[in-house]
Amino acid sequence: MTHFARPCALLLAGTVGTWFAATPPAAAQQTPPVSAEQQTSPQQAAPLPPGSPLIGRPDTEGAKRLAPIAPPPLPAAADKLPLDKLKAPKGFTIELYASGVDNARTLRQGDKGTVFVSSRLKDKIHAIVDKGGTREVKVVASGLYRPNGIVLHKGTLYIAELSQISKIDNIEDKLDNPPKPTVIFSDLPKDEAHGWKFLTVGPDEKLYFQVGAPCNICMPSERHAKIYRLNLDGSGLEVVASGIRQIVGMDWHPVSKQLYFTENQRDWLSEDIPEDKLNRVTQPGKDNFGFPYCHQGNIPDQEFGWGHSCNEFTKPVALLGPHAAALGMRFYTGTMFPAAYRNQIIVARHGSWNRSTKVGGDLVLVKLKPDGSFRSMEPFVTGFIQNNNYVGRPADVMVMKDGSLLVSDDYNGAVYRVSYGSPRTARR
Repeated sequence: MTHFARPCALLLAGTVGTWFAATPPAAAQQTPPVSAEQQTSPQQAAPLPPGSPLIGRPDTEGAKRLAPIAPPPLPAAADKLPLDKLKAPKGFTIELYASGVDNARTLRQGDKGTVFVSSRLKDKIHAIVDKGGTREVKVVASGLYRPNGIVLHKGTLYIAELSQISKIDNIEDKLDNPPKPTVIFSDLPKDEAHGWKFLTVGPDEKLYFQVGAPCNICMPSERHAKIYRLNLDGSGLEVVASGIRQIVGMDWHPVSKQLYFTENQRDWLSEDIPEDKLNRVTQPGKDNFGFPYCHQGNIPDQEFGWGHSCNEFTKPVALLGPHAAALGMRFYTGTMFPAAYRNQIIVARHGSWNRSTKVGGDLVLVKLKPDGSFRSMEPFVTGFIQNNNYVGRPADVMVMKDGSLLVSDDYNGAVYRVSYGSPRTARR
């Protein structure tokens, strides 16, 4: 295993990767979560904990009404889900795939058809097993901490927690008696702010993940605000890109094999700026996406932007809305949907919390030109916001082997299925 304490460097695409320090600074030490009520209590004397999303909130009545939105403590019952409020284009059907999947986040499908679902707030990984049309939800890993990132590769389930990455080999053969995950890398920071990971495997057979900024806006340490990659055994840590604030969705272009990812931008600059971004890595090891100097590709930060031009940094492919919380994204590679969807991106926008009028709470279709640049963005699945309140919050999307699309809703603890065509075609 490679450890951060080793003072060596790796060459990636002609550049030198950056290693983490073995001991995190005091500001990066893990602190217990603090509720919005505790954070906004007028009697509170202690300062907000490092990385609190309320740090920097303007001292105005309008801003004081804005705070992170906690999901209900328990998953919603199947008959209480907002399926009747969700809308998709003509010809599409939205139905329940599974309920009772607590804090459902990242979606992945195994070679044998099992759907795995991670959590950001709970300690478990769930598996949804289809037994002749009857789906069973079971726990395959527990006792984890912030296990948001998961990926399946050649039968192995990889799990990215707050500060470590582990694996379970041949997971679909062990669903009834899964072993404890084996840790393959453990030298990650323990910051709660933007500490949850997204995990994917690249065409180069390496694990890709991010270490987000430990703050809303700050000068990150050398180990933060970067995309990294590892060998599948946890060795060979390398820097892929820098200048990212937080990523909760990545995928690989089916033709160019370039890495695309969503990025959440800073808070408390304005209700309307900056917008979240869709980015792509075109120069591995060299791309810098601008954090904390520049936001949305064209707005210098009011504190850290001095002495810098936004033209120094890699430009976004597209802007995805102010504080819309663009999370999971996948290229649509199936054949069930119309041809216009093929090799285009479907993005889950979790929805804003620090805007008076909420935006997001939907799936959008981002269409690209043949060269991979932006063509257009249009609504796909809407209805998660009703009367400026959330009835659900989409967190991730995944293309199934049959071409249908699964959507996780961490607010309700549910997974939905979007299909196209006649019932016989859609359910094949």
